[in-house]
Amino acid sequence: MDKLILHIESLIFTTEQPISKEEIIACLEACFETDINEIEVEEALLTLQEKYGSEDFSFELNEINGGFVFLTKGAYHNVIGQYLKINTRKMLSKAALETLAIIAYKQPVTKSEVESIRGVGCDYTIQKLLDKELVAITGRSEGPGRPLLYCTSERFMDYFGLNDLNDLPKLKDFQQPDSEIGSSTEIVEEAIRNTSQN
Repeated sequence: MDKLILHIESLIFTTEQPISKEEIIACLEACFETDINEIEVEEALLTLQEKYGSEDFSFELNEINGGFVFLTKGAYHNVIGQYLKINTRKMLSKAALETLAIIAYKQPVTKSEVESIRGVGCDYTIQKLLDKELVAITGRSEGPGRPLLYCTSERFMDYFGLNDLNDLPKLKDFQQPDSEIGSSTEIVEEAIRNTSQN
């Protein structure tokens, strides 16, 4: 039974999405080429829930939508959220912020349209934004060559705390009087930062 608990524990740790009891049993049976008792799996899951429910751990085993997943306990959400904000900001370069702002306001938009606005190639920057899951491919344009269309993702909405795209700062807010100091890029970056802090 103890070994079964360890195998189940390792499975749950390695999955990104909640793993169901049926998936756990199927995996164990395929691995060990023997029938696995469902009641023993249920008991093992209960044991794991009790173990990680104690105050000795910062995470716990939760059942979500018919599957099991390890999640951080609520008491630690603030510190993790702060780390994720700092880490994501740190990883976004000036070029990435500019490109992300263009995609956010012009979406759906092709790479060539982004490049015409920025005046430089954006292959690397768009790929980085795709890797960070801040933008997504939504299809293809009807134009020549049928280029890919890009838009912001659900993660973009979550990170910047937006319910929908209407919550983005209005473009008129970025209009820069001749007497104002600072480039339009700096103003866009500041608006994005302010939105992420709300």
